[in-house]
Amino acid sequence: MFLTITTTGTPEHPATDLGFLLHKHPDRAQAFATSFGTAHVFYPEAEEERCTAALLLELDAVALVRRGKGKGRGGAPDAALAQYVNDRPYAASSLLAVALSKVFSSAMHGVCKARPERAAQRLPLRVEVPALPARGGPDLVRRLFEPLGWAVAVEPVPLDTEFPEWGDSRYVRLVLESETLTLSAALRHLYVLLPVLDDAKHYWVSSDEVRKLIRVGGAWLYFHPEVKLITNRYLSRRWSLTREAMERLELIRLAETDDSEVEEIDNAVEAETEQEEKPTPLAVQRREAILTALRERAAARVLDLGCGEGHLVRALLEEPRFTEIVGVDVSVRALAIASRRLKLDRMGERQAARVQLLQGSLAYTDKRLKGYDAAVLSEVIEHLDLPRLPALEYAVFGSARPRTVVVTTPNVEYNVRWESLPAGHVRHRDHRFEWTREEFRTWARAVAERHGYAVEFRPVGPDDPEVGPPTQLALFTLGTTETPTEKEAKAA
Repeated sequence: MFLTITTTGTPEHPATDLGFLLHKHPDRAQAFATSFGTAHVFYPEAEEERCTAALLLELDAVALVRRGKGKGRGGAPDAALAQYVNDRPYAASSLLAVALSKVFSSAMHGVCKARPERAAQRLPLRVEVPALPARGGPDLVRRLFEPLGWAVAVEPVPLDTEFPEWGDSRYVRLVLESETLTLSAALRHLYVLLPVLDDAKHYWVSSDEVRKLIRVGGAWLYFHPEVKLITNRYLSRRWSLTREAMERLELIRLAETDDSEVEEIDNAVEAETEQEEKPTPLAVQRREAILTALRERAAARVLDLGCGEGHLVRALLEEPRFTEIVGVDVSVRALAIASRRLKLDRMGERQAARVQLLQGSLAYTDKRLKGYDAAVLSEVIEHLDLPRLPALEYAVFGSARPRTVVVTTPNVEYNVRWESLPAGHVRHRDHRFEWTREEFRTWARAVAERHGYAVEFRPVGPDDPEVGPPTQLALFTLGTTETPTEKEAKAA
């Protein structure tokens, strides 16, 4: 089986930089052993204007049969001859996907120490796969790749050129072109979608495959219109694994998600090295910004409003300075997960006395929430319909009235920096809105004025000079000034 990746370049950015990005020298042909054969990497062309890298996978049919222990596709018993004579050596499949992850592991992770700026850039890319099984035909190929930013040229391969009346085979010749993707994103798309189109894997699919799928496809897969089909096929139609994957995908909030869900997931790329530096997830930066604000205000009794699965509650528990922590969420299911994550049933008596999980809606006043030092609304307000924001505002700032309120929300201006986020999409399907910096500040200042708070704004994550930070934070501090409502009451 065979695949090529081509890019073009300029004198400032020569196409031969592809060799640095793939960590494979254009002047040498290299071979890599796999458990099912040998992967060869070579460059049919390597000029400043145009460079092509080719991956040729040479299968050992005997080794593949032995590895499968006499089982055919999907683990089913296979006829003796069919184990050795089939399309595996020629048609792109999960075998090629595994070879991609093994041979181009650093490129798939976007790691290039020699050209780090190039690894993060969008490149003119052309990917060609001469023989690809496509169960679902050319239409499905387009439905899978076009939403990801690829221009797709797909040509069915006839069963026999001498007998056109026999029709087309299930194989296609595929050409993908894009100028809006990084090499890392392109490799991740191929890693997931090649076996999806083949609709069969050469190895047994276990729960580890869910972790691989989330790791490699979580960001772009979440918004893909064919997410259910991709997940189902990638996991060999095992409904229990598909359900688990869909549940995990529902919890992902793309680049601004709480990545502790993903922190425990194994890498899909088998040859990744532990020493490679990874950027601090935005979710971790956001939690640290919130904790810093709470420490500065000397808060001891803290409300986590919209606590979800308890990630911030867990971080608060790790610091003795926070003597009472209350997590509130409208979802009973989320609170149950939070309880399991926090291990409340096994927590020591002294530690358990510090934490409490409550079910409740932030659109209604709640006497249980009064009298606390601080309240946190982390990535909460954007999940409410705009007409319901005044109710939340009064419940928190007018009724509960903690001394300090920390609010974080996505900065929609920064969305253009997420290459995996389609234009015009919000970061999470449940987001009812996402505000610009000016929209958020206008809202926050109005809230502060109505309820007697002072407010300051802080960036969370890299503060881009053009579009600002990915997350924006407002820190409200209760002042001594009277609210308009209090003034009216006193005048009456």
